[in-house]
Amino acid sequence: MPKFAANLTMLYNELDFLDRFAAAAKDGFSGVEYLFPYAYDKDVLAERLKSNRLDQVLHNLPAGNWDAGERGIAILPDRVGEFQDGVGKAIEYAKTLGCPQLNCLVGKTPAGASRDTLERTLVDNLKFAAKALKEAGIRFLVEPINTRDIPGFYLTTTRQAEQLIEAVGSDNLYIQYDVYHMQIMEGDLVPTIQRLLPKIAHVQIADNPGRNEPGTGEINYPFVFATLDKLGYDGWVGCEYKPARGTSEGLGWMRAAQRTDTVAA
Repeated sequence: MPKFAANLTMLYNELDFLDRFAAAAKDGFSGVEYLFPYAYDKDVLAERLKSNRLDQVLHNLPAGNWDAGERGIAILPDRVGEFQDGVGKAIEYAKTLGCPQLNCLVGKTPAGASRDTLERTLVDNLKFAAKALKEAGIRFLVEPINTRDIPGFYLTTTRQAEQLIEAVGSDNLYIQYDVYHMQIMEGDLVPTIQRLLPKIAHVQIADNPGRNEPGTGEINYPFVFATLDKLGYDGWVGCEYKPARGTSEGLGWMRAAQRTDTVAA
């Protein structure tokens, strides 16, 4: 069975953020992820991880003004200095939190921008980040996202992510494969995972439609989990979904996966 990490941005929203660590541990999670740690003192977050015996498995680079609708700045030619500063800040947090990998949301395509300029900016920024993170011993990831939830997002398919990795030319750039986003954009989930597994460093899940917990929509998650096991995927699976009822009440899918794994063993 894959290792499941609670996404504390999406789960346990009935609690204050710092109280979500204990709730996740109580429900049996051993790892957590979230979008951004930067609103909190990194030592406070590290203490919550330690006291609840949790691994920090992922967070994102700073992504600009989130409240204003920005979803990353890596493609913006006039924000290169800000991007590079954000890489340094993310590394500081990751080292304190013991986080082995960082994800980059590349951003939305600005109206009227030259695609060649955007591509060149993005590739140069990712080269910079991949090198800096490698020197820090941290894996670097990029994530394709669907254009229904984030209209105008630049990186939208696994094929595009592969091309970007090739253009960057680093051995420290991987794909964060979000099953929910890729079901919307391209489908063909299992064959894609099989083909890309050496390039996938992290998986995230939610069902479709609705972005709720597994078992509420069209995706055959037992088959997806079995495939990950069969392929030998040893990374984390981040639970980045919107609970349909409540987080703890909606974890039956995870209990079922754990029971299935026990029987198979």
